Formats: sequence, structure tokens, C-alpha cells
Amino acid sequence: MALSSRMLIASMLVSFLLLQYLTEAADHQYEMMDVNGAPSPQAPTLDCGVACEGRCKLSSRPRLCKRACGSCCDKCNCVPPGTSGNYESCPCYFNLKTHNDTRKCP
Repeated sequence: MALSSRMLIASMLVSFLLLQYLTEAADHQYEMMDVNGAPSPQAPTLDCGVACEGRCKLSSRPRLCKRACGSCCDKCNCVPPGTSGNYESCPCYFNLKTHNDTRKCP
């Protein structure tokens, strides 16, 4: 009797773990879909070093500019084109603030 109850408990535990695994896999599959049910494309990863090199090439303090730009690029995965302005192309980059509530990104 004890052996059969142990087998029952073990099989229920395995069933529960399998159900949990399948539920998480289905949730992950759902997250990878867009609103139409088609697979959503992965955003291409930006080379922040190259992007910030271009953004900071005219800066009077290029090392500081590249450090701040790199931090912002890592968070937002975008850098506005050109050496200044053009923030509308990357709102996340524009909206990052320092502790003093000033714009963080060059």
C-alpha cells in the first residue's frame, strides 16, 4: 500500500511539473506574438560604441559624452542621428534624466 501511494504522489508531482513547464512555454510563445498573431520581429541590436562615436565626434568633452551616450544607448537601444538634437527619433534617449532632473543623454 505504501509503495502505491508513493508512486501516485510521484506521478502527480511529475504531472504538475510537466503542466507548469508547458504553461510557461505557451506564455513565452504568446509574448513573442504581435497583435495580429504573427511572430514579432526582434529589434536589431545597436552597436552603441559606433553610434556614440558619431554622436560625440564634435563634443568639447568627447570621453564624457561617449560615457553618457553609451549608458543611454544601453537603456534605450537607440541613439538619435547627428551630433545634436533629433531627439524625436528616440524619445527614450530624450526622456532619461539625472538625479538633478537634467537631461542625461547628449
